[in-house]
Amino acid sequence: MLTNKWLVALSITIITAITAIYMGIKEQFHLDDERQAVSVEKELSSWVVDWQWKSGLEDFGKLAGGLGSLQLFAVYFDEADRLYMTEDLKREMPSVLQAAKDASMNRVYVTLVNDLHLADGTEVQKDPDLLTRLLKSEESRSKHIADIIDWTEQYGIQGVEIDYEKVSDRDWPRMTAFYSELYERLHVVGKSLRIVLESRAPIERLDLPKGPEYVMMAYNLYGTHSGPGPKADYLFLDKLARRMNHLAGDNIIAIAAGGFDWSGQGKVKAVTEKKASELARQAQVSPERDTASGSLHFEYYDDTGGKHTVWYADDKTLIGWLDTLRRDGYGKAAIWRLGELGENSVEQLRNWSSQAE
Repeated sequence: MLTNKWLVALSITIITAITAIYMGIKEQFHLDDERQAVSVEKELSSWVVDWQWKSGLEDFGKLAGGLGSLQLFAVYFDEADRLYMTEDLKREMPSVLQAAKDASMNRVYVTLVNDLHLADGTEVQKDPDLLTRLLKSEESRSKHIADIIDWTEQYGIQGVEIDYEKVSDRDWPRMTAFYSELYERLHVVGKSLRIVLESRAPIERLDLPKGPEYVMMAYNLYGTHSGPGPKADYLFLDKLARRMNHLAGDNIIAIAAGGFDWSGQGKVKAVTEKKASELARQAQVSPERDTASGSLHFEYYDDTGGKHTVWYADDKTLIGWLDTLRRDGYGKAAIWRLGELGENSVEQLRNWSSQAE
């Protein structure tokens, strides 16, 4: 039999739990009311990548009127830490710049990424040691900035986007100094700067300079580093939007089209929306929609009997993510990336950015 003491303690515990649940629900309703009250201007930007120029430009041609800027991905580094362009980029850049001009696109950026392309043909992706070398001293940092300025002048580029990832903790002070100095140098010559941030970047404790436009990568919640799942879900987007409020300025959150194909052997490869749809059609399966993310997913078996799981975004997924971010106060968004988007996705993205509130 319970004593009066235990009955009182149990009652207090129950009341406390009910109060916590009530306050949580009340807070959620409050957040929802706040989101509904937010009215922000909508603007989209996107990337065309050097390994998929043709289909990327096809999507751009259909979507151009709905884009505020275009980013050309990417400029890399060679084994001497010099800026390096693939032959594809050198060959196709004039046609991309002309397509942007024909579409009256005044804001075109070229993305620099810390990938190494070595002379033997191998690649080192997102190399933190490269960043350490580039930024280790004021002299090396100034040289890197001068190289970037010279490169933009040589190729007539209007803006620079820095996508340096896997920054080591010890290099963040030097990285923020680099951002600040690069912005000032570009500003003097009438050019713009965008900075891409990983979701793992410790933005709450960084002294990031005012002036550049910051782009938060809100994708790859699941991917090559994990088991199957969506590139993003609504909770993930909400959390990143709240974190981005630490930064001054009118910034951008980037979502990703396409998805991933996980095989039973542990291999993971990226798939475009059209590729994922084709895989489902060939397997004669109907993708299911995940309520927590709006993403589609299905399973199929390859010719050897191996099981695969595919998660990807379609037009409903992308618009759902964009609307979630807009309710969080972020109407400026970026789509990673153009190339083999579904026809409905192209149409819905174009309409989304042009529709008045």
